Amino acid sequence: MPKARNTIHQKPKARQAGRFSFRSFTTINRKLKSVKPISWSIPSNLFSRENLGRQIPFILFLTFLGILYIANSYNAEKTIIEIGRTKRQIEELRFSYITTKSELMFHSKQSAVASKLSNSGVKESLVPPVKLYIKARNKNG
Repeated sequence: MPKARNTIHQKPKARQAGRFSFRSFTTINRKLKSVKPISWSIPSNLFSRENLGRQIPFILFLTFLGILYIANSYNAEKTIIEIGRTKRQIEELRFSYITTKSELMFHSKQSAVASKLSNSGVKESLVPPVKLYIKARNKNG
């Protein structure tokens, strides 16, 4: 018998506030029971006295790598702090350069030079400069 296409479905009931569904807890419990314990993959004699004695060089090697890792991260942080400090110094020096350059441009203007030299008695020339030409000499004399 074919299914009817137009059917009315009942709306699910709204949950009341403060009530939990125990169905979700049972699902979680089922999933937890299906998980295998870790002990099936670890041999029982892994941490015995004989095996531990053979693994000491490897444990020391891992410890050394851990110390190197910590030292490297410390050195990297120190370098980053130093880079930031250097950037701030470069910015300050750049501002100082721009200030000094603008002061030099102001002091090297013709009016500023004339005002500084007026006290010493040196005055501007009112005659424009003249270009001097040197005649070329002959090689013979």
